[in-house]
Amino acid sequence: MEPGVGFGLRNVSSSCSISEMDDFDLSRLLDKPTLRIKRERSFDERSLSEASVGLSRGLDHFESAYSPGRSGFDSPASSTRNSFEPHPVVAEAWESLRRSLVHFRGQPVGTLAAVDHGSEEVLNYDQVFVRDFVPSALAFLMNGEPDVVKNFLLKTLQLQGWEKRIDRFKLGDGVMPASFKVLHDPERKKDTIVADFGESAIGRVAPVDSGFWWIILLRAYTKSTGDLTLAENPECQKGMRLILSLCLSEGFDTFPTLLCADGCSMIDRRMGVYGYPIEIQSLFFMALRCALVMLKPDGEGNEFIERIEKRLHALSYHLRSYFWLDFQQLNDIYRYKTEEYSHTAVNKFNVIPDSIPDWVFDFMPTRGGYFVGNVSPARMDFRWFALGNCIAILSCIATPEQASAIMDLFEARWEELVGEMPLKITYPCLEGHEWRITTGCDPKNTRWSYHNGGSWPVLLWMLTAACIKTGRPQIARKAIDLAESRLLKDGWPEYYDGKLGRYIGKQARKYQTWSIAGYLVAKMMLEDPSHLGMISLEEDKQMKPKLKRSTSWSCFS
Repeated sequence: MEPGVGFGLRNVSSSCSISEMDDFDLSRLLDKPTLRIKRERSFDERSLSEASVGLSRGLDHFESAYSPGRSGFDSPASSTRNSFEPHPVVAEAWESLRRSLVHFRGQPVGTLAAVDHGSEEVLNYDQVFVRDFVPSALAFLMNGEPDVVKNFLLKTLQLQGWEKRIDRFKLGDGVMPASFKVLHDPERKKDTIVADFGESAIGRVAPVDSGFWWIILLRAYTKSTGDLTLAENPECQKGMRLILSLCLSEGFDTFPTLLCADGCSMIDRRMGVYGYPIEIQSLFFMALRCALVMLKPDGEGNEFIERIEKRLHALSYHLRSYFWLDFQQLNDIYRYKTEEYSHTAVNKFNVIPDSIPDWVFDFMPTRGGYFVGNVSPARMDFRWFALGNCIAILSCIATPEQASAIMDLFEARWEELVGEMPLKITYPCLEGHEWRITTGCDPKNTRWSYHNGGSWPVLLWMLTAACIKTGRPQIARKAIDLAESRLLKDGWPEYYDGKLGRYIGKQARKYQTWSIAGYLVAKMMLEDPSHLGMISLEEDKQMKPKLKRSTSWSCFS
């Protein structure tokens, strides 16, 4: 690419549309043939022992690495690829997924959030959302169709270069859009893109997770195709550095976790997850590890590599120590003293034992554990969040012992977390006065609905990946069987309501694309577990701290 030519040269307001965008850089990159070459040192050997499960590696090998003593599948991936009878739902799912494809100037660049022709209100479901497209992208990659993923990565990278303003305030350069919409003008034969960086969102919150998902998807594309040219392209390198500069900046915070507002992630409405939500911390951790293996060790790249390595060590220690909850840890918190001062304090965050909700004591099994929703001064959110815990397993925030404990919790609390439709986004729900205060009386987030304890089929792919990685494929198979019994018949809803997930969500869109794609990804991973490699990382032995029994918290052994 010529010096001075880049995606960031065109600065416009995020509320404006562009009908004649500078696409010559995009076209040049898209015209390059996909290279299928061996892994090079520049990509694989800079990681923290990053040797994720390769596409040619059998499940029997990685089961022994991840889950000693547990046997799931006992045959290599090559022999399991075609061992399943195709389910009739699969063909319907693929047809629906392809109907959701969005084209810009003749090339596919993403998938619509939903194609619900029965709904009178379109709202923003006719847009391409970054987080929503991830399962679609994985489905296309697993099916050997990487072009739409490459186009999406490049188009969103170009949108990152736009000047982003909300009212009179300018957002950081690295912010990725929450979504974008393609407008077609058949008379002028022109396509226009309009991007949303949060200025149109409910609550006007910028998406923190979009940049993390972009980096994670870039690695998934590279692992799947063997094409190193995209990640090593100067503009992709710049895009990663811009994202990282936002979240690695130094300030007043005394924790390595990332401070976030409510509504900045998949839980995009007020649900009391402000502070340090586990969902963002897990994605942050995974994005850092993915960026570490893709950043080129040049001048600027080296600086970020050093900063990432330092942050990863601190972040893994913090999350494993202070966010982890099991029976023993709960008992220790129950006996905490408060108002302790100095470095000798046992109760570092001054969590008041009386703030422990009653439901936790019954919910916590003797065997099992999970990463709690949030930890900050005088506040511990004991709620269980699905995405944060599944990504913790895939990114190796969770040690093998912790990952196994999370799976034990799934088995022990199946009715609460899975019920009749995988998977509860969070447990339990907020009710009564707590709901009114925490959600601001949000009529969509009533109890056991939407983000307040609703069941989201898209989470099926994350659960399946976590199950395969921990050697518990039987859990994933049981969950997929539940989904197959209803999803197609119900029209692929966005979410389900009720304590067991029995009812189609009261405001759920039908033919929700990520519900469709999540099922396909789960199905393909279970049939060919080698696909796990594009979305899972191996434990880094160098990063694993030698923890002693802490004087501040009773850490895992």
